[in-house]
Amino acid sequence: MTENRLSLFDYLGKAAGMELGEKVFKASAAMNIQPESRNIDIKTYCGKVMLYPKDFLEMYFKYTK
Repeated sequence: MTENRLSLFDYLGKAAGMELGEKVFKASAAMNIQPESRNIDIKTYCGKVMLYPKDFLEMYFKYTK
């Protein structure tokens, strides 16, 4: 995994939900940012999560509030 890549859960400290996840994914695609992914298996969720560069997430949430 590339350094400084975070899931939305890691960045926000809580579950982001599918709607927000889709918005972030579309914004990253529009900016030619290729997310990575990892599989997780925890009590509340089992599946794939997307990982984005930390600076992209900071920019996204700064300008979408």
